[in-house]
Amino acid sequence: MFFVIDCQDKPGHLAVRLENRDAHLNYLKDFEQQLIMAGPFMDADNQMIGSMLIMAFTDHAEADSFCAADPYALAGLFERVQIRPWRKVLPA
Repeated sequence: MFFVIDCQDKPGHLAVRLENRDAHLNYLKDFEQQLIMAGPFMDADNQMIGSMLIMAFTDHAEADSFCAADPYALAGLFERVQIRPWRKVLPA
């Protein structure tokens, strides 16, 4: 089952994101088989302000566990995290 993970950074926390970016990217490498796509949301000044991931997990609980252990989450970067089931339609 696919999940879209939409994470919004706390305002003014770009330094926290940058300090934890390498750890976050290394964490994602442990999930390469489940990672469909990932990348940051950008503001009008081209600064990172959040993250979006599409991941394959067996259930919502597994997605929750993944998010809770992300170095960004552990560093307190996120103001909000939304995890939603997602179904791929296109391209077929």
